[in-house]
Amino acid sequence: MPDFDLGDLGWNAALAEQLDPGLIPGRVTAAHRGAYDVQTSGELVRTRLPGRLLHENADVAVGDWVGLGDGLIRTVLPRHSALVRNSAGRTTEAQTLASNIDVAFIVSSLGPDLEPRRIERYLVTIWESGATPEVVLTKADRLEDPWPMVAEVESVALGVPVHVTSAVTGQGMDALRARIQPGATAVLVGSSGVGKSTIVNSFVGREQMAVREVREDDDEGQHTTSHRELILLPGGGVLIDTPGIRELQLWDSAEGIGEAFSDVEELAGACRFNDCTHTSEPGCAVLAAVESGELDRDRLQSWFKLQRELRAIAIRQDHLLRKQETRRWKLLSKDAKSRTRYR
Repeated sequence: MPDFDLGDLGWNAALAEQLDPGLIPGRVTAAHRGAYDVQTSGELVRTRLPGRLLHENADVAVGDWVGLGDGLIRTVLPRHSALVRNSAGRTTEAQTLASNIDVAFIVSSLGPDLEPRRIERYLVTIWESGATPEVVLTKADRLEDPWPMVAEVESVALGVPVHVTSAVTGQGMDALRARIQPGATAVLVGSSGVGKSTIVNSFVGREQMAVREVREDDDEGQHTTSHRELILLPGGGVLIDTPGIRELQLWDSAEGIGEAFSDVEELAGACRFNDCTHTSEPGCAVLAAVESGELDRDRLQSWFKLQRELRAIAIRQDHLLRKQETRRWKLLSKDAKSRTRYR
């Protein structure tokens, strides 16, 4: 792809100032096992990290701007946003899902599997990322009256746009596409089969992403995306599609919780006692709101759950740092003893 205009992918003067002289700029469009696809102005390059960056555990994600030298990624430019989660499983390790994104679409299909609590979790992660969240509810054509479900989502997505769409009828698709301006980057996140790849194909105008047919006994589509991929849309704008996320564990999301649960946080600030636990104290504005029906009890329990999860992550991170520090001191002490012995 000769003479490709990197400005279409969001390259600008501010990024150019951060690039070391002699390096070729490019944006990571896909990540594979140990390899990355990087779009430069001259070509799409399959590349990797040199030994030094591998040793430093350099974090490279789809959406990153990088500098190439001798065919390898030599530097990763600072990000203005990053969608990060705790790696799935019992490990405590950050995993960047996408970077340098402007808007993140939380995609969920209308139907019995719609989970407001899961949407809350996504909102926390996205607010923390530095991107702007929006909710996309797909497959509206399958329900005679989707609006009660839409209202349920709006009650947890405070101040966040909620798009009601159908790829079959075209409902809401033009308005959704208009949210991705030229030079801006959006990402689609959500469970498998909710219609993310169908949205990509609709915007691109062809089957860019493979989608299997919906089973007769299942309201969800069969999503076949296996890796994150950055796609330049006709008419401008960039879209990152992601595989279905089975487990979204939080990572350092205190500010994100404050944004996603601004209603609860505001009530908590009105409690009589500064150290109110919102469980049994007199003068608790949070409990009073639950009793009056102003605040949904399930939403309060969700807030409690996410707060506990963050505290648990912080404890594990602290424990891991202590172990690493102890290991480092042991290695230094061993090295010092060796030098003394042979002096």
